[in-house]
Amino acid sequence: CEDCGKSLIGECKLHGPLIRAKDRVIPSRARLTLPHYLTLRVLELRAGNQQTLGVFAKRVIQKRTQFGPYVGQLSTKLTRYDESRLVLQVLKDGGKYFLDTPDEDCGNWMMFVRLARNQEEQTLVAYQHCGEVYFTTVKPIEPHTELKVWYAADYAKFMEASAVFIKEESDVCPLPAVTTKEPVDPWICSSCRNTFATFALLESHQCINKDRV
Repeated sequence: CEDCGKSLIGECKLHGPLIRAKDRVIPSRARLTLPHYLTLRVLELRAGNQQTLGVFAKRVIQKRTQFGPYVGQLSTKLTRYDESRLVLQVLKDGGKYFLDTPDEDCGNWMMFVRLARNQEEQTLVAYQHCGEVYFTTVKPIEPHTELKVWYAADYAKFMEASAVFIKEESDVCPLPAVTTKEPVDPWICSSCRNTFATFALLESHQCINKDRV
């Protein structure tokens, strides 16, 4: 203790404990690589306070915009599997390897892109080029639209998957609802500034100000 000049085990009984200053929390590597015109949104909270994230456009993204390469660790087996994300493999030195992302510090933002359940919601196509995986937009992406991906035809053959993925809404396994005290960021209409609990409510509401603009 600098006030009483004593070396103590634990806090000083006379002057009390030290004021502890915490380091600033640094975003993961994957979050830091997110382009400025994209944003991450929390879609759901799962058991154990695990977040389901989606990547959304903040402005119009043109068709034929290429993202990548996908950053991950080459592995003979997956250590992290998420049914809402694409499984990706590449051909390297004659061998077939998974692009594994066990945590956010081993990948880039592309690990957050969810798979498309049908052609209507697909905005990106995944393909392999020179041993790397890239995503390219297949149509213009409007603001507040989620980026969703599926395999290109040739890459689907390589992955032994269907070139067109169609999954009915009723077949999607909903994530368990979790009661949490932590607030989830609301969806805000950029025209009338009304807030909505989910993106679906924002997307479906009739905004008078938007028509005027």
